[in-house]
Amino acid sequence: MTDQPSLKQFLDELSNYSETDGTDSSSADRASVPPIGRVLEIAGSGSRIWMDFNRLQMLLDHADPSVAMSGQVGSQVKMQAGSTWLVANVRTLQTGNDGKLLAQIDLLGEGQSASGGRISNFRRGVTRYPIPGCEVLPVTTEDMRAIFAAADDPHVEIGTVYPTDDIRGTLYIDPMLSKHFAVLGSTGTGKSTSVALILHRISQYSPEGHIVMIDPHGEYSAAFKSCGELFNVDNLQLPYWLLNFEEHCEVLLTTDGAERNRDADILAKILLAARTGSKSSEQYGRITVDSPIPYL
Repeated sequence: MTDQPSLKQFLDELSNYSETDGTDSSSADRASVPPIGRVLEIAGSGSRIWMDFNRLQMLLDHADPSVAMSGQVGSQVKMQAGSTWLVANVRTLQTGNDGKLLAQIDLLGEGQSASGGRISNFRRGVTRYPIPGCEVLPVTTEDMRAIFAAADDPHVEIGTVYPTDDIRGTLYIDPMLSKHFAVLGSTGTGKSTSVALILHRISQYSPEGHIVMIDPHGEYSAAFKSCGELFNVDNLQLPYWLLNFEEHCEVLLTTDGAERNRDADILAKILLAARTGSKSSEQYGRITVDSPIPYL
């Protein structure tokens, strides 16, 4: 492992980057920033890097908010492997020796190396891994734009990608609905509002679709009163044949103890015969007392 650059060398590098020719010096400064550390270990369960504390402190006042956040938990860093940029998320931080910070990272995806050290054509997942000892660099806002760029596919815009203020955060509807997903957050963070927004957008893109929401606390009745049908105990009617055997017993049996067990056996035989004798039963395979088959 190479020796760490001194703080003076780092300041000289920052000065050189800021003294570029042309009118758009800010863009050049954001596109090219010095490394902040190196890769320590690459493993299947997680990888580790070390970062220079002094360099991270100097970047706190950087004009690019993404660069200024470098090294913090939840921020992104990038490493180069050939002509490919690998992007990782900082998961944990701890102090090391000689002014180093040790971090656990999770690799998120990869993109092609473009001019000025930028990332282009980003995609999730990695096909190669960085070599221990390679440099770790901050991710710029331009990189974030390439990573989180929203295509024209049906999507829900739910906000902006932190710490930027102009890169929209989107959820692509088709991939999202093809998986199980959850909306998590502490009290008051806007979970209900986010769910209502997502469902409204899905309804707009797929007006012929069907969404069933079970809302035991009545949180969403106001949000969907103009575009949905609301059911509650006052207007919801369920056919009796939807009841399972246990519910039939609760409704029909009034005895206790051994008499109840005897009556339950009789009810089970009658209920099974009624379901089996229904014309609708022909389309089903094995029928039990709990099968939701109409009967008279």
